Amino acid sequence: MNIEIIPNWHPVFVHFTIGLLSASTILLFSGVIFFRKSWAQKLLIAGHINLWLGAAFTCVTLLAGWQAYNTVSHDGPSHAAMTDHRNWALVTATLWMLLWGWAALRYRKQSRPTNLFLAVLCTATLLLGVTGYKGGEAVYRYGLGVMALPETSGDGGHATHDHSASGHEGMKHDTETTDRHTDAEESHADHAGHAEPIPAPDTTEQEHHNHQH
Repeated sequence: MNIEIIPNWHPVFVHFTIGLLSASTILLFSGVIFFRKSWAQKLLIAGHINLWLGAAFTCVTLLAGWQAYNTVSHDGPSHAAMTDHRNWALVTATLWMLLWGWAALRYRKQSRPTNLFLAVLCTATLLLGVTGYKGGEAVYRYGLGVMALPETSGDGGHATHDHSASGHEGMKHDTETTDRHTDAEESHADHAGHAEPIPAPDTTEQEHHNHQH
């Protein structure tokens, strides 16, 4: 993989943030729902670990996101989308940091989350989803950080092009044939533009013959 295709590290770290924090919500809720089960405590422990790791990755994600915000190429509409995503991310990250501190303080006394904690956790998870959507919109709708877009025909669906190896070979062959035709046309045009002029016939001998007659 060519590392140059990655404009910044924000898209890499943000996946860990979303994955770990979402997993912590599922694990903590499951631990509370099945609290009477013998394995419920393990779910709560795993939920807290994911929460703390997710909070740590959130810090790195924010730093990478700030670097991306100030360096990625953009225009007016994409700047507005990028700023909207940034604002949502700051609010979401702040709420998750509060949950991280709250969980750390309560964990020594009671590993089972309270109903209020779960309510805030649910809100933070919804905000995380909205923030992720905003980030995806900035990339897929406005093309932030994208080096190139595929050339499509029709609606761009699977039915509009061949996925088989023969299709790729045929496309490659067509491309090479087109390139050869283009080179041949350019070469012909070049020779035509620089062709030496055909000398005019020598009429001196013909005029001398006519004069004798």
